[in-house]
Amino acid sequence: MAERARGEPPKQRTGTRTSRAGSRPILPGVPVPIPIPVPVPVPVPSSLAPQPNARPAPRCRRQWRRWGLPQDGGAQALRRRRRRSGGGRGEAMLRASLRQVSAALKEGQVTPTELCHKCLALIKSTKLLNAYITVAEETALKQAEESEERYRRGQPLGVLDGIPVAVKDNFNTAGIETTCASNMLKGYIPPYNATVVQKLQDQGAVLLGKTNLDEFAMGSGSTDGVFGPVRNPWSYSRQYKEKSAPKSDPEHEEFKWVITGGSSGGSAAAVSSFTCFAALGSDTGGSTRNPAAHCGVVGLKPTYGLISRHGLIPLVNSMDVPGILTRCVDDAAVVLGSLAGHDPKDSTTIQDAFQPFELPNMPDVSKLCIGIPKLSSVATDNPKQEYNAPGLSSEILAVWSKAADLFKNAGAKVIEVSLPHTPYSIVCYHVLCTAEVASNMARFDGLEYGHRSDVNESTESMYAATRQEGFNDVVRGRILSGNYFLLKQNYEDYFVKAQKVRRLIANDFVKVFRSGVDILLTPTTLSDAVPYIEFIKEDNRTRSTQDDILTQAANMAGLPAISVPTALSERGLPVGLQFIGRSFQEKQLLTVAKWFEKQVKFPMIQLEEVKGA
Repeated sequence: MAERARGEPPKQRTGTRTSRAGSRPILPGVPVPIPIPVPVPVPVPSSLAPQPNARPAPRCRRQWRRWGLPQDGGAQALRRRRRRSGGGRGEAMLRASLRQVSAALKEGQVTPTELCHKCLALIKSTKLLNAYITVAEETALKQAEESEERYRRGQPLGVLDGIPVAVKDNFNTAGIETTCASNMLKGYIPPYNATVVQKLQDQGAVLLGKTNLDEFAMGSGSTDGVFGPVRNPWSYSRQYKEKSAPKSDPEHEEFKWVITGGSSGGSAAAVSSFTCFAALGSDTGGSTRNPAAHCGVVGLKPTYGLISRHGLIPLVNSMDVPGILTRCVDDAAVVLGSLAGHDPKDSTTIQDAFQPFELPNMPDVSKLCIGIPKLSSVATDNPKQEYNAPGLSSEILAVWSKAADLFKNAGAKVIEVSLPHTPYSIVCYHVLCTAEVASNMARFDGLEYGHRSDVNESTESMYAATRQEGFNDVVRGRILSGNYFLLKQNYEDYFVKAQKVRRLIANDFVKVFRSGVDILLTPTTLSDAVPYIEFIKEDNRTRSTQDDILTQAANMAGLPAISVPTALSERGLPVGLQFIGRSFQEKQLLTVAKWFEKQVKFPMIQLEEVKGA
C-alpha cells in the first residue's frame, strides 16, 4: 500500500450515486467450481411464519384501553408518541424488527410505499455515513408500489414482501450499477441478478440500493473503497457521546468518528442506522461478522455451500459466502430461509432442498455443550495460544468470560477445548487468499467490460495501464503476493503447504465437534471500533491480519458462524461475540444465538442527528 503521512486521510471520492443504464454486457461473478468437500446437509423441519407482535400506533378505543393510554385527548397522546419515535407511524416502524414490520404490513398498519419513502428519506439525512454507493430510488419505489398492490389483493409473496433491504456492491444487480467500490468497474451495469438478489426480489423485498465496502472486499475497515470510508453510526449515538466525550482536536475534528469494520461496512451501517431492515454482505474471512460486531447488529456467515455464490463477484472462491446482516437473530433466520438451497448455477451449493425453519420463542440450552478455546496461554510470545490472541483487549476478555458464565448458570456444559492449529491459520489464510485473488482479478483486463485505459500502444501496455489505473494499491499488492506464491519455484512451499494446513485446521473443528461440543464461543473482534484517524495509521495488510484473526478459521473450515451484539464498551461502542456451529446446523446455531441475545438484551442505538448530512 502506498505510504502516506502519519494520520493523513487518504484522498478518496465520496458521495452517493444514482443508478443508470447502459454498459457492455459481461458476466463477472460466476463462481468457479472448487474441488473441496461439502458436508452432507442436515434437513431442518418446519417453516417460517410471521409472529405478529408488532405494536403500531393505536387505531381504536380498544387499543387505547389495552395500552393504558387516555381515551380522551388520544390524538394528542398519539402525536406525542410519534414525536418521541421521530415522526409518524412509518418512522416508528423503522426501529422494529423485520417480523414485526411484516406483521404490520399484513394488518395494514403501514404500507410498503410508506416504509420505502421513510427509508429513502433517512438515507438522505444520514448521507454523511457514506453507507450507500448507489441509491436505486426509482426502482425501490416501483417495487414498493407493486408490493402494496399485492397486499391490497391479499396476496403477499411472503415474510419479506414490502421489506426494504440493501445489498453490498459486490453482488450483481440487473439494471443497477455494480462497482465493488473500484474504478475498475466504473460504469458497469450487470445484465443479470445474483441468485441471492433474485431470491430477495422473488419474495417481494424492496431493494433500496448498493452499499459501500473496501475495494473488491479487500479490507477490514471499509476505508479503502474508491467512494470513501464508511462512518460507524455509533459515532453519532448518544451512548458514545455520553461515555466517550472525546477531547477537542481541531486538526483531526473531521476524522474522530469510528470505523464500521469491513469489508461489509456499508451494509452493517445501513442496518444499524435504520435505513433498511436487512442487508446482504459477503464473508471471506470475517467481512460480515467483523462490521456486525462494530456496528451493534447481527452478522451471519452460513455454511459454505448453503447459499449460492452465483453473481457474487468472487474474491476467494473456496471461502466466499454471502452474509446476512439484521438487527436480531430471528430476522437473520427469516432471510436465511429465503436464500438457502441448491442453485443449478453454482455447483458448490448443496443438492438437497433446504427447508426453512422457525426458531423457538423460549430456547433451552441446558442440554448443550459449549466449547471455549483454551485461555491458558496468555503470553504474547507463546506460539500455542489460540483464540486468546495478541491484542485481545481485557474488556473483550471480560465480556467473553461473562458470556460463558451465562451458559453455565443456564445449566449448559461449558468446557475448554483445543484447536491446536489456530495459531497458524491467519498466515495460511493470507497465502490462500492472495493466491485466489490473483487468479480472480485476472479477468479484469479492460477488454470486455469495466474500465479501459486510453493507452493504445499495444495490447500488453493497455492491460498494464488499465490494471494500474483501475485497481488501488491494496488490490495490486494482493495480486502481486498471490502471483508470487503461485510461481513454479514457490508453489510447493507456499500454496500446497497452506492447503495442507487448511485441512489440519478443518480437522481440528471436526474433532472438537465429534467430542460432544455443540457450539464454540469466541470473541468476534480484538476490541471495539477504533477511530478512523487511528485505523489508517497502519497499512491494509497489517490491519486485515489483526482484524481477521478470530474469524477467518471458520471460513477455511466452511463452518457457519454468527456474531451477536453483546455489550457496550467503556467508550459506549458495541462489542460482539461469535458462535461457531457444525456444518449445515444453522438451526441449532441460531437457536443458541437467540437465547444468548435474549439474555444480554443489547441496547438499541440512540442515533442522534448526523450533522453535515
